[in-house]
Amino acid sequence: MPAHTSRSDDFDRNALEAFADIDQRWHDRIADLDIAVDEIPRMLPTDPDSVQWPDEVTADGAVPLARLIPAGIDVHGRPTRAQIILFRRPLEMRAKRGADLLELIHEVLVQQVATHLGVDEDTIDNGPG
Repeated sequence: MPAHTSRSDDFDRNALEAFADIDQRWHDRIADLDIAVDEIPRMLPTDPDSVQWPDEVTADGAVPLARLIPAGIDVHGRPTRAQIILFRRPLEMRAKRGADLLELIHEVLVQQVATHLGVDEDTIDNGPG
């Protein structure tokens, strides 16, 4: 293991750990779901005071923290997989490193997976029936 890891490496490790718990309970239903990390969101509201994000976006007010991109077809006609994109910098700014960040990432992933599966967030934490 390297002596020094970057903030990006630490975040990726937290994201994998947070997702592992969800994946263990829901693996059969989310095997077609990818998780990705982007530094910052590429979408911003035109009017931050009156923004209303769709269910596919987890946000803190006007700042997106994650986004679910559903499966679809790309410009070349090939199928694409569903993907949750976590926005690293906004998430890091809202939590201290370590357990707080891990907990926040887990909460965001629960919301995103719930949206992907069309169930409520409590169902994700409790596991399938």
